[in-house]
Amino acid sequence: MSTSAKAKVQIEVGQALTDYAAMTDSGDKIVFSIGSVWSGKSGYEADIRPDGVVSGRNMLTVSGTNDTVKIGAFSAYALGAAYDVTATTETFTRATSAGVSKINSVTMDSAGAIAVIAGDEGLTATFSELRDVAGGAPYIPAGSIEIGQIRVTSSTAGVLVSAELFQVVGTHVERFDYPVWEEENIGKGILAVSSAEQNSHIKFSSALPDIHTGDSTKKVYCKYYTPQMADLPKAIDFVPAEDTHSVASTQYYNGTIASPSSSLGMASFTALMTDNISDALMAEQNNLITVKFYPDRNKAPYILSQGTLGVARTHPVADQNQAACSLACEKASASFLS
Repeated sequence: MSTSAKAKVQIEVGQALTDYAAMTDSGDKIVFSIGSVWSGKSGYEADIRPDGVVSGRNMLTVSGTNDTVKIGAFSAYALGAAYDVTATTETFTRATSAGVSKINSVTMDSAGAIAVIAGDEGLTATFSELRDVAGGAPYIPAGSIEIGQIRVTSSTAGVLVSAELFQVVGTHVERFDYPVWEEENIGKGILAVSSAEQNSHIKFSSALPDIHTGDSTKKVYCKYYTPQMADLPKAIDFVPAEDTHSVASTQYYNGTIASPSSSLGMASFTALMTDNISDALMAEQNNLITVKFYPDRNKAPYILSQGTLGVARTHPVADQNQAACSLACEKASASFLS
């Protein structure tokens, strides 16, 4: 008979910092991962920093001087660092022949400096939406971000007009918060559809555009804390947070149709305590913590749960003091083979 007589429960009692480091692209330009599990405790949450503009909209404006563009103040992330860029004016180049297209990309480099990068001029006045081709925008260097484009077809020096400035987010401007992403602190374990989703990762709502040198995407950086776990000496009856499914039915003439629904239950366990006051577990009451459960302390498989710890204490006359613990989890527990 299989039991969990040799099981072990561990709780998060500390956090180890990993400062801003590059996340790994799974290859689909959507899922980026780093580490194995991130703490979710208040003050120790992961900080995700994709390269891009943080504050400021439509930074490019026309200038009264020939072949120049005004750039308003903005803030941005690059390679995990935050920059506050002051307003400035920059020059751009035109095509060498009249009536042909030329795109200049206005960028912030990885050191926070403004750089205007000229694309190859076209053969006609038609602009290309492909990168690094005649009449198209140039590739953006790795670690730089694009904040707008200047598109001109005249080779004669002149003052820009607003119609020559292009600043659509996701097309001409890289923002740190576009596309949006979802964070997975503990990953999906054995239910992951790809290896990159097994452990802690983020998943963008759409693929990042490959507008950087070598058909690469912008960089994504993350600062996170790894939970430091300690054994809970006396624990019993662990239950993971899992989806439960139910069906509501509607009867119609000569038949019935069902409507399924799902709900996420809480994780729980009971801890045998000393006095229910000085026990280390009580220091984590009402905190969002990570709990790790081994069905057999001598084997590799385990379950991770992350949620807000609730405690219901009892002090019986003739039995062990104990705390019925619940974890209000935002997402289901994840199972791992090792």
